[in-house]
Amino acid sequence: MRFTTMAGAVLTASASALILSCTTAQAIGEDGSQAPPSGGSGGASGSTLTASAATTRIKVTQTGGGAGGSTKSLAPIDPHWEPPACWYEPVATPQQLKDAVERLKKNPNGDLVPVTPSLSWGEELMVNHYEKGQDDTDSGFSYKNYNLGKDGRFWRGVINKNRENDVDSYDCERTLFWQNTGTLPDAHAPTPDVLAGYAYDKIDVPQTEVELKPAVRSTVNLPTWAWLDKATFKEVKVRAELADAGVWAETTAKPVALHLNPGTEDAETYPASGDCAINDDGSIGAPYAKGDADRTPPCGVRYLRATNGTPYQLKASVTWQISWEGSGGTRGDLPDGTFETTQAMTVQEIQSVNR
Repeated sequence: MRFTTMAGAVLTASASALILSCTTAQAIGEDGSQAPPSGGSGGASGSTLTASAATTRIKVTQTGGGAGGSTKSLAPIDPHWEPPACWYEPVATPQQLKDAVERLKKNPNGDLVPVTPSLSWGEELMVNHYEKGQDDTDSGFSYKNYNLGKDGRFWRGVINKNRENDVDSYDCERTLFWQNTGTLPDAHAPTPDVLAGYAYDKIDVPQTEVELKPAVRSTVNLPTWAWLDKATFKEVKVRAELADAGVWAETTAKPVALHLNPGTEDAETYPASGDCAINDDGSIGAPYAKGDADRTPPCGVRYLRATNGTPYQLKASVTWQISWEGSGGTRGDLPDGTFETTQAMTVQEIQSVNR
């Protein structure tokens, strides 16, 4: 009886030992944001049935905002939040699975069939389990003639490539199993909330710097105004869809606040908390206008001490509120996200001449 791990080691053992023999999955496939080829005969190089553990059929598209310029991924404010580690996806029709096994019969030493993210089977196990209906692995299920004529697909676990070394990625080690059309697995199903979390991990937001006046050189005790134009930060929407399972989710990141950290204790922020709220029109703060030098800005900073050769590092972080909606009328919220930019600020003393 021949099987292998995804790491490439070919082993011989009893069927009972087979299910327990797993190693860390190796991600050698395509980027998760691209849907691999669908259809075809199955089992051939490049199909989802023989793809790597991190190759997903989830299609990710940005449906709004964030176009043009440089972008950056969001960092969840909640340090304990993570995108899903693994989930199940449909990977083969009955005919595709049969075709893959027929190729094994013609070339027993060729590519094996991955039946979990980290485990592959050879001809004997595949024939016994999916063609003859023999449960050699004590898994409690088997199939006759690949379920030809039945309406559904065989499913397998997929590992999130960003979490492939996490212990939670082993939660989807169920052997290649059957799922009727229109139904989802009882556990680790690609439900809308799972796709929403996956889409969150793909959100890129604009990396535009905050507008400042004065821009890079401030004066002690005079306020520096900070603002963002309403066109600078718009909602960013990312849609994740697993068409073969009939499931989708669209995750929306909405900018809600700007936080200023002047980079020194010898400074004051406006407002005192450093949190500048979004205005009703979507802008933040207010642009500096001629004659505003002595006014208090709605968003800004006032430095109390001049720099001495080394500029202060003004940090501006934008908070993005995350929500999602998905198939079946589902919706929910995810932890806020943030990203931070740093701008060097030189602060000078007011120069005066005594006569």
